[in-house]
Amino acid sequence: MLEIKNLHARVAETGVEIIRGLNLTVQDGEVAAIMGPNGSGKSTLSYVLAGREDYEVTEGEILYNGQSILEMDPAERAASGIFLAFQYPMEIPGVATMEFLKVAMNAQRKARGEDPLSIPDLMKRVKHAAGELSMDLGMLKRPLNVGFSGGEKKRAEILQMKLLEPKLCVLDETDSGLDIDALKIVADGVNQLRSPDRSIVVITHYQRLLDYIVPDSVHVLYKGQVIKSGDKSLAYELEENGYAGIIEEAA
Repeated sequence: MLEIKNLHARVAETGVEIIRGLNLTVQDGEVAAIMGPNGSGKSTLSYVLAGREDYEVTEGEILYNGQSILEMDPAERAASGIFLAFQYPMEIPGVATMEFLKVAMNAQRKARGEDPLSIPDLMKRVKHAAGELSMDLGMLKRPLNVGFSGGEKKRAEILQMKLLEPKLCVLDETDSGLDIDALKIVADGVNQLRSPDRSIVVITHYQRLLDYIVPDSVHVLYKGQVIKSGDKSLAYELEENGYAGIIEEAA
């Protein structure tokens, strides 16, 4: 599903390199957790995968289903099935959440050569997905993320993911700012999307999220490189001992 080879990326405005020779492979159907201390490049990796203009790839390649995505803009990447759930979802005043969902879903369908959804079909799909996330349907009438609590913003992100049905889901610290109840609901939503033809990259600081979204693999990112990989037991090791020992070993 995803193969990253010797990736180097920097901040476009300042030229500061953040990703420094990163290698990562994620198989079809795999849930891969990316962990690492602050400043290790976790969020930058998510932005580079999504095609954010603030970052420039200077070396290496990113293959999605065997095809390079480096020349694709963010809309093309989204249409191809790549989805990024933000750590801090943006507020969009004046755009109702339901309208946003309608435009996004129909844009995806247009890219696939499909007809737009009828209003009844759209409403049926949205209500069903929202119900699975215990979302108040009144949220759908409000401007996207405006006045939403942290938990509501993350549920709205997972709602988008459920409706767009991407093939590669990248979750950038989805657990940030969530209480335990909201965390469980968001994790349940993610787990419902696990399938043999969908891969999920979970970026997180803490092992607690991985109690609910159990990963197939765990990768430690430090100074823009993957310095250690393992199974889910690696997350427990990090929770107990921190990153210092692994960083020293890699050095």
